[in-house]
Amino acid sequence: MTARTIVVAPDSFKGTATAGEVAQAIADGWRTVRPDDELRLLPMADGGEGTLDAFEIAVPGAIRHRVTVTGPVGHPVDASWLELPDGTAVVELAETSGITLLDPLQPYAAHTLGFGEAIVAALDHGAERLLLAIGGSASTDGGAGMLTALGARLLDADGACIGLGNAPLSTVRSADLSAARALPAGGAVILSDVTNPLLGTAGAAAVFGPQKGAHAEDVAAMDDNLRAFASLFDIDASTPGAGAAGGAGFGLLVWGATIASGAAGVGEAIGLPDAAHNAAAVVTGEGRYDAQTSGGKVAAYVAGLAPGRSMLVAGAIQASTEGLFTAAASLTELAGGVEGAMAEPLVHLRSAGAALAASFEASNAD
Repeated sequence: MTARTIVVAPDSFKGTATAGEVAQAIADGWRTVRPDDELRLLPMADGGEGTLDAFEIAVPGAIRHRVTVTGPVGHPVDASWLELPDGTAVVELAETSGITLLDPLQPYAAHTLGFGEAIVAALDHGAERLLLAIGGSASTDGGAGMLTALGARLLDADGACIGLGNAPLSTVRSADLSAARALPAGGAVILSDVTNPLLGTAGAAAVFGPQKGAHAEDVAAMDDNLRAFASLFDIDASTPGAGAAGGAGFGLLVWGATIASGAAGVGEAIGLPDAAHNAAAVVTGEGRYDAQTSGGKVAAYVAGLAPGRSMLVAGAIQASTEGLFTAAASLTELAGGVEGAMAEPLVHLRSAGAALAASFEASNAD
């Protein structure tokens, strides 16, 4: 048996296992079949929850800085940002202003002030570049809270600063960005797998508002509020990704950030393209592989880096893998059902890793 280099680069299996846990379990299973292979674990993310964890595991010398920020409806939240050795700071909106921080959800009141506060903390520390992961938000405030934390003043007809959240956007009449913090020298890059515009039927309120607690009758009003906010700036609200994270993508565009694919941005930052190029096989994974995977999700991105050498592990496989992956393993099938897969995901991930190693060995017999 000739030892080979294998890269393991999965996304998290949301609600069951982090990307790091998934990668380790797959690797453990692989080693039961091919113990001599060199396994490189590069857990991935697409800009949502777990992005900081993925960077921390994949980038040697990364330092996590703790920070207390204002949560999505005002309560203190213990969060963090990550300093990379090259001076880049990674800030994750899900940690500071995420939907998992609220129960019950508050669609009109939730805001992104804490996200902006974490960005300020990174800037104050001397960050030379920002990677801003914006998935998993609780709010639909267009990034107004984040801009406020950065020093912007959003004013009503009387010249007073408006409140936080989506609802006060209905009263905004002007914006003063003169005191806003400058971008760091290396700029700021938005990491997101969402391409929705800010407004309209495909926009932040219509598509994602219901996930954040908005009722059907709330959507039009929330969209109108975002429209009033967007009218203050010379930024195209139809820009793909402007509607990401309840419009936080738009707010960051106002500040001067640029948008990148979340998966590609993370992959580039952790050196995945080079690692995949030099590997005999690349194993990726996600909780559910379906028709949406091709729209920028981690599994499709990773497969594109290693055509003809990619393998898939998924909680459930609901779309054809033919032509994209040389082999695939479904936890649902291995466990005999969804409940079993959810109950012991790491057990079945190890089984999946072993199954893919056996498939690899069969197709690469020496």
